[in-house]
Amino acid sequence: MYKLDEFKLPPGFRGRNALCVQLWWFIETAFFACSPQFMYKWRCWLLRLFGAKIGRNVIIRPTVRITYPWKLTIGDNSWIGDNVVLYTLGEIHIGNNTVISQRSYLCTGSHEYEKPTFDIFYKPIVIGNSCWLATDVFVGPGVTIDDEAIVGARSSVFKSIKSKMVCRGNPAMPVRERD
Repeated sequence: MYKLDEFKLPPGFRGRNALCVQLWWFIETAFFACSPQFMYKWRCWLLRLFGAKIGRNVIIRPTVRITYPWKLTIGDNSWIGDNVVLYTLGEIHIGNNTVISQRSYLCTGSHEYEKPTFDIFYKPIVIGNSCWLATDVFVGPGVTIDDEAIVGARSSVFKSIKSKMVCRGNPAMPVRERD
């Protein structure tokens, strides 16, 4: 039985004060999400303004949702597709030349379901260089997807994936090595 009235966020959990968090959520709704499709540099600029580390030539679609941009790093020439959620309770690092396809969900946090206070936790997600997460991929807290790996559409990744592996399924399992 949960005692949610005893739930407390750990100190500094969001990484910034409540005013900054609310300001980002307003900017994301009013200026990021409403920007025309082609305004990639504008969206990257907004993210950098809020502390994200964004490389050169990054394409981020206006429908992308980012909880806390100051916990996000994206390398050069990477693409983040429509309706991707980057749930940055913890750090998310995305390498160079990597594609995160539409409707994917990178989730760095969850709850300790066995504790009555339903404590929240976060663990970083690292996506390497030259990776492709196909449409609607879920990546859980603490996962690393090494360089040149591919994750098939609608897969759920709960364990780290080695370099150059092609994986798919729920849970995602290696199918073969990438050529």
